[in-house]
Amino acid sequence: MLKTESSNIGWINSLKLISLLAVIILHVAAIPLGLYGHIASKTWLVADFYNALVRFAVPVFVMITGALLLHREYVLSDFFKKRLSRIFTPFLFWSLVYIAYSWYNEDLVFSDNNMSGNIKQVLHLLKIGSSYHLWYVYMLIGLYFFIPVIGKFVRNATKRELEYFLIVWLAVMFLAQPYFLRFNPQFDMHYFFGYAGYLVLGHYLTYNVTERKHLGTMMFILFLATLVFIMAGSFFLYKAQHNQTLLYEPLNPVVILLASAMFLAIRFNKLQVPDFISMAKDFACRYNFGIYLSHALILYLLDGFLGIDYTFCAPVIAIPLTAIICFLLSLLLVWLLNKIPFIGKWIAG
Repeated sequence: MLKTESSNIGWINSLKLISLLAVIILHVAAIPLGLYGHIASKTWLVADFYNALVRFAVPVFVMITGALLLHREYVLSDFFKKRLSRIFTPFLFWSLVYIAYSWYNEDLVFSDNNMSGNIKQVLHLLKIGSSYHLWYVYMLIGLYFFIPVIGKFVRNATKRELEYFLIVWLAVMFLAQPYFLRFNPQFDMHYFFGYAGYLVLGHYLTYNVTERKHLGTMMFILFLATLVFIMAGSFFLYKAQHNQTLLYEPLNPVVILLASAMFLAIRFNKLQVPDFISMAKDFACRYNFGIYLSHALILYLLDGFLGIDYTFCAPVIAIPLTAIICFLLSLLLVWLLNKIPFIGKWIAG
């Protein structure tokens, strides 16, 4: 096993920012994607391209978590105190922000005479998620409870045992797809199903895959090939009007391939960038979680007040440009919130 400390590797920060921008692009492009048959075909095809392009984002985020955390020994009390508190406090703050925005936008109505009913509404939204993108945080918190357990296995497992886990996880994922359910035996294999496999995959690709000649280039080619497959397959699925988002789903073997290719392509990329770009990258990475939490609010405001969305110019330009504007404004917002004395670093993320 490689002894590299993944937390000190620059490519991790590059991968974080690429994945974060990809998430924002996804949320911009998801709107026209859902309008199949109601917008121009070329606009929908652009949305299909961007959706397929960025579907690696959430899996790669989880893989980064596995690469950074699974190789470390933890005292349980310290782990939950340090890790979960860093997630839960800003998550709670931004959940309440989105509840307040829903009230301002009149999507949520409070009663003047029913305080207990109002509290129940707030608690219900905190239970299920007050914004569409917060599902990721609920999933991440669940994974954090599992990390001390799976980490013990990973640190003591041989390479072959890790490969056994990943092969079974991939097979279970494959047989869970709608078109292969008829081949799925009645064995209860749900223990291997879910995002925990991405934790192990991220650790494995970081510590058990060594650099080989042209490996980065081959992974980039594999990424492009998988991208074309997802684009074309999704087009035909939408045209057939069934299982339209099948190939976009994170727990899909094709997306696993896409995410793995992106992970390794960035890891073995030897591109040298100027120092100021590296400094900007490291600066933005310090606010990575806060940008994720706040970006949906910025997208709402850009669309509602400035009309900046996939339609404000040609969609092929508007989608990434909207995402970049959102990213920069989210970074500015979180940076300013972090400047608030005493509470800034706890609420901004």
